[in-house]
Amino acid sequence: MRLQTDKISIPRGWRIYVTGWLTYMAIVAFIIQIDAVLAKHFDWWQALQSMWSTALPALLLSLLWPVTGYLERKGNRLSLMLGMHLTGAALFALISHAVLVYQMGATTRPASWHAWPFMYSMISYAFIAGIFHTTRANAAVRRQTEAMHQAQTLLIAAELSALRSKLNPHFLFNTLHSIIALTRRDPDAAETALFRFSDMLRYILDTEKSGSDRVTLDAELDFVRDYLELEALRLGPRLSVEWDLDPDAGGCPVPALTLQPLVENSIKHAFNPHSRPGVLRIRTGLDTQAGVLTLSVHDDGPGADQERVRAAPGLGIRTIERRLQLDYGPRVQSRIDTAPGAGFGVSISIPLEEAGSPE
Repeated sequence: MRLQTDKISIPRGWRIYVTGWLTYMAIVAFIIQIDAVLAKHFDWWQALQSMWSTALPALLLSLLWPVTGYLERKGNRLSLMLGMHLTGAALFALISHAVLVYQMGATTRPASWHAWPFMYSMISYAFIAGIFHTTRANAAVRRQTEAMHQAQTLLIAAELSALRSKLNPHFLFNTLHSIIALTRRDPDAAETALFRFSDMLRYILDTEKSGSDRVTLDAELDFVRDYLELEALRLGPRLSVEWDLDPDAGGCPVPALTLQPLVENSIKHAFNPHSRPGVLRIRTGLDTQAGVLTLSVHDDGPGADQERVRAAPGLGIRTIERRLQLDYGPRVQSRIDTAPGAGFGVSISIPLEEAGSPE
């Protein structure tokens, strides 16, 4: 039977405090005995006495730690701090000086002799009190910084959740609208589209159920293929898709519903309003040296003016950009390539090292 005992952990600050005082005590003992050392006669008893006389102030000054803690809880009010420290410094100086006078039998010394040790004790008190207050202030700053970081993390998580909740109904509404339009012309194709749609819903539900929005790029591409097959039932030969996929990029993690809204945007603006055929190009690229995964969606539709795109009230592209900025910070890059009559393209570059792993 093995007995497990808890190790007593001494805070780093107290280890430094004790080590510092032990070093100081050893130096004082050596200086007092320096003449004896030079004469090759070291008085151990006198050295121990000098170390004890130094240890007592160290023990008394350690009481400043709970005192500074009390002052911190009271808000470090200046009047209370000055009152307590002036009283404490005077008491510490009197006790230390009384011990010194007793050890040295210096009751008959002149007043000027007593003034210097008294002032030294006051300065020692102020020095240790300053260190303790600074230590507590630094700890408070660290706690405040950590709390702000946690609050920022929670805020980002809440905004990400809100953005995802916008994307899902947006996708569902548009897809159901397409299926409804299909039922009027081709009921059999509409039935096939509903089965395809159920697979797509399972993808979204599984992602939300897992507690993480990360999926592999291959899973996201499969979802996009299902979506395009569903749209192909409605658009027929008007929709032509060209794939240019990096085979090494399939296992890279990406946020779910990153690529599909970009494809849906092209379907909505390049194919739905027109009867002519068009080409949709989907490209993925992995740059391992730069640590970047690039996703691109381009169509040969009518295009648009850049300023009008940025001012458009639609959810798709703006929501994706904001979501990726919250996820990856300033290292994510997005670019829109479009002009009237020149098609529409969106490219997104995601930093690999911060993409996380799909669960």
